[in-house]
Amino acid sequence: MKRILGIYGSPRRKGNTTLLLQKAAQGARDAGAKVEEIVLRDLKMSPCLEIYGCKETGRCVIKDDFQRVYDQLLRCDGLMLASPIFFYTVSAHTKILMDRCQSLWVKRYWLEKTPFGKRELTKKGLFISVGATKGKRLFEGVGLTVRYFFDALDMELWRSLLYRGLDFEGDVLKHPDYLEEAYNSGKAMAQTLASK
Repeated sequence: MKRILGIYGSPRRKGNTTLLLQKAAQGARDAGAKVEEIVLRDLKMSPCLEIYGCKETGRCVIKDDFQRVYDQLLRCDGLMLASPIFFYTVSAHTKILMDRCQSLWVKRYWLEKTPFGKRELTKKGLFISVGATKGKRLFEGVGLTVRYFFDALDMELWRSLLYRGLDFEGDVLKHPDYLEEAYNSGKAMAQTLASK
């Protein structure tokens, strides 16, 4: 059974990205995957302090809830990450997690000396995001951030679900097609992982 980790990056418990990720997780479960879920706002996680304690073992030396997340990130076969857009990037909760994963980058490229671009990405990443505006470039910045975050986790950014014009809690409920797409994407992700 493939293991998928779902990470909720919204500061709201019932926000639009939360509802979309819940649908994706259900789709993955219905396709036979084991899905673990983490709500970032419930964790006590320091930002990266750039002290490079991770240069010894590739593991962050700050003792907080990130240690548990680190182990789950290493164990999973796929990751579903959901965050609303804040100033053209992910939420602060999500960015803290991403920055703490600098330790994984250090492990791979400094300690293990993996050549850039010389490995097969066998894990899959799904990114779910919503933004309040309908701007053409709304997701440009976050696209690069997420792609390189998944790269540090040895994951391919397999699919992104990006929705404009959703601001207030529950707005996504007016778009059942978005929720259906999230469910189907979760199901497809589990099936893709199972075929590997």
